[in-house]
Amino acid sequence: MSNQQPLSPPLPPYTYVPGGPWPHPTASPQGHLWGREHSAVDPIVADQWASSPAYLQGVRLFNAGYYWEAHESWESLWHAHGRRGPTAELLQGLIKLAAAGVKVREGRPGGVRSHASRAARLFEKSRREAGRFQLGLDLDEYALRALAIARDPPIAAAAPGCPVACVFAFRLMPRTSV
Repeated sequence: MSNQQPLSPPLPPYTYVPGGPWPHPTASPQGHLWGREHSAVDPIVADQWASSPAYLQGVRLFNAGYYWEAHESWESLWHAHGRRGPTAELLQGLIKLAAAGVKVREGRPGGVRSHASRAARLFEKSRREAGRFQLGLDLDEYALRALAIARDPPIAAAAPGCPVACVFAFRLMPRTSV
């Protein structure tokens, strides 16, 4: 019997950008998630985020520039948390931050501003309710990052036909000791 962690699934061949050249991942038979069953996701218990495959996959996808897919991964976890409470608010903030990344790829700065502003407010609300450090993240740091994005939305440097592009100048870096 092996003590090795299961390998992460391979990254998709593209990230979905509405209006882009790639098929919708779940709605199109050519989509990279077509026909896959969505299994139930367990909520994160007592800040044990390091053992949550859905949370870690969302972080991995976000950091690699797969903002739509990160959003989807965290959304299932947000639902598992009943869409209420500090952990759900933090997850919703991450979802909004990922949505801001999608809007950067779409070239929609107004959408970037609104999603990033909402992410900052959700991070701040979660911090007020449950403390500065949650799910391995410093919520003060990420609230400030989201506000900076809202003030000065990045412009997608990649060509519109590029299958994946990181648009933020930071990575999510959950830490076990913060």
